[in-house]
Amino acid sequence: MGILWVLMAVVMLGAVLGPYLLRRRGGIRQVAPGSPDAADPAEYGFMRQEDLDVRLPGPDQDLLNVMSVVQRNQDFTAAKQFLAGTGKESEQRWERVQAIAGAAALELAQTPRLGAGWLHAWRAQEPKDPGGAQVFAEFLVQQAWRNAGGEAQADERRIILEEARSACEDAALLAPGDPVPHITHLAVARGLGYSQHDFEQLWLKILDTAPGHMGAHLAGLRYWCEKWHGSRELAFAFAEAAAARAPRGSLLAALPLFALYEHLPEVNLVRSFYQSEVVTKSIHGALFAVQAARPDDPMLSHVRHLLVFFLVRCERWAEAMEQLLHVDGHVGALPWTTGTDPAADYAVYRALAVAGYEANGGSPATLRH
Repeated sequence: MGILWVLMAVVMLGAVLGPYLLRRRGGIRQVAPGSPDAADPAEYGFMRQEDLDVRLPGPDQDLLNVMSVVQRNQDFTAAKQFLAGTGKESEQRWERVQAIAGAAALELAQTPRLGAGWLHAWRAQEPKDPGGAQVFAEFLVQQAWRNAGGEAQADERRIILEEARSACEDAALLAPGDPVPHITHLAVARGLGYSQHDFEQLWLKILDTAPGHMGAHLAGLRYWCEKWHGSRELAFAFAEAAAARAPRGSLLAALPLFALYEHLPEVNLVRSFYQSEVVTKSIHGALFAVQAARPDDPMLSHVRHLLVFFLVRCERWAEAMEQLLHVDGHVGALPWTTGTDPAADYAVYRALAVAGYEANGGSPATLRH
């Protein structure tokens, strides 16, 4: 009986890893690092793994410059002015609020008693500033989700989320028409287990302020997923409805790909899954969205990163390489941020893409830049 279990384990491991270690056509082979036969991502101008920026999904040098000043001087003024100049309807404002709050949360984690003092000073000295209120609400949400596992930690998380709910309501009052406090509230609703009716009432506030907001839809989608408060069917219905009503140029056409990612099986033993109709259709929708979107859309990098993941798994190497050309350097996005080492996870997929591309006749000279 023991031998049977060993054989079953070998078969399962081979089924999972086989497509990446050896292809019937194209000849991808696993070789030792540094081997002359190893594909080298650096030949394509890609960054070294240790230089990849895990903070953001794409470049925002202005934000990085501001946060450098804020954290060096422990003074919130630059962040306040920066957010005041970022339009409230824009996807960029939501991303920047998340990033500033994330910087504060990380600072607090690194120095528990002293970190993020500038954020608390911001709220205390400028209680009517909408930017500070929004960052503080998001900061509380991120703090809550850092406390995972165990009954005591679950109780602590709930207490923080209750505080975050009040902070979201305060932030919404300070900035009527700004969707950001409501988007942050979506994460609170998911964590506190709002009923579907209550969640839909919250969602109506999003539709009233920013009906085409991609970041809001990504946050809303998670509530409807099977692992939270919905089901696979409800999540796909939410995503497909948003994609169907999306105007040309909107990235909402890519939402079904995110719904698919949220419902991937933990272990997939059927290689043909990634050639199935549902995967192909979702990828094509995302590719269409990317091609039609504005080049400066701040959510574009999110879609491109997820496309890299799926295109590599589908062994569509050239298309994966094209997406890599656009996103390489920044890896602060799904699916990489779900692991403990986003840069390493991204680098594995990038290496697979390069190897598959070269095994099928590609080279740095043939890749479009």
